[in-house]
Amino acid sequence: MPILILAWKSLLNRRFTALLTLLSIAFSVTLLIGVERLRGEVREGFTNTVSGTDLIVGARSGPINLLLYAVFRIGNATNNISWESYQAIANLPKVAWTIPLALGDSHRGFRVLGTTATYFAHFRYSRDRGLALAQGEPFADLYDAVLGSEVARTLGYRLGDPIVIAHGTGDVSFARHTDKPFRVAGILAPTGTPVDRTVHVSLAAIEAIHVGWESGAAAPGRSPDAAQTRELAATGALTPKAITAVLVGLKSRIATFQVQRAVNDYPEEPLLAILPGVALADLWRLIGIGERALLAVSAAVVVVGLFGMLTALLTSLNERRREMAILRSVGARPAHVLALILGEAVFLTLVGALLGVALLYGVLLLGGPLITDRLGLVIGIGPPSPAEGLLLAAVVAAGVLVGLIAGYRAYRLSLSDGLLIRV
Repeated sequence: MPILILAWKSLLNRRFTALLTLLSIAFSVTLLIGVERLRGEVREGFTNTVSGTDLIVGARSGPINLLLYAVFRIGNATNNISWESYQAIANLPKVAWTIPLALGDSHRGFRVLGTTATYFAHFRYSRDRGLALAQGEPFADLYDAVLGSEVARTLGYRLGDPIVIAHGTGDVSFARHTDKPFRVAGILAPTGTPVDRTVHVSLAAIEAIHVGWESGAAAPGRSPDAAQTRELAATGALTPKAITAVLVGLKSRIATFQVQRAVNDYPEEPLLAILPGVALADLWRLIGIGERALLAVSAAVVVVGLFGMLTALLTSLNERRREMAILRSVGARPAHVLALILGEAVFLTLVGALLGVALLYGVLLLGGPLITDRLGLVIGIGPPSPAEGLLLAAVVAAGVLVGLIAGYRAYRLSLSDGLLIRV
């Protein structure tokens, strides 16, 4: 206890330097643990983007490409699936439900997805959580649209507002379906997935806005107006000719590989069926290099902070040589001197780590809603995860090592060397 009291008084005597060292460690720990927590939340959100879907079916290309455009709305399909092939897949005895997806249009930079009511009934994310409407209802009229939460927030849409869909997926498109405006019928609750950045319409509506279009442009005199397309929809004439992809749910997961093989060997056209979990793991391995690099940079910042503490301790030793010598002269043993320096280092490291964690929680508490709104990431404020605990333990262990290095240096100082007056 006397050594600890002495270490505390010594730090108070050098309060300005100690405070700078403490803040350096705290900010370093905040960055390190913050990156680890962000990495964990992003990975969990990434993995939970789609849940409960057994197979994703699209035109034959690559598993990652199919996953990107079918789930993450990134990129475009190499080809479409004919409606007849979709019906054949949906009618397989072991298939419980299917969600057809039609992509290719956009609205002010957000992707437009054509689908059916089964999308709202069967689509799952984040460990079997279903979609929920914050306002309104799923599309009932031909030109009803259901917006993701981020679309509505960014563009300031409310129920009943008109929107115009553009042909193509660019942020700026000059081929707009201005003659067939849609009405916002519903707004989905936030999910933290690409659903938030998607405009949902019916498959029939996708067909309706493209009636009379050829090569990406409306053919003069051949494009019916909105009233005429509603009549076509009533007669069933707007059945799609092709779709982009299909999400498939099976009656039993035991049949997953059997159905996958049947789809991959489909004789009418080249198709590809992938397991979402396997494709997600492959994709994460590709992009995981970035997260590891970011974590390495954060660890380097912590190392720099600890080196700063080591520098401060070693520099102070030169100014405290007479102090060490006086302690030795009044009976302090070399082990006491070592314990004094080690105690200062451990105290600074422990308090700095705790302050860093508290600072991180403060940032998450105050900035969490903004992060969720802007980035669609929900970062929890729970206790440190095992990985975060290991990082904190590593920081404290490194602080102990720094204290041992500085303490060993003080331990080696001799009494006569400290009492000598140097000119």
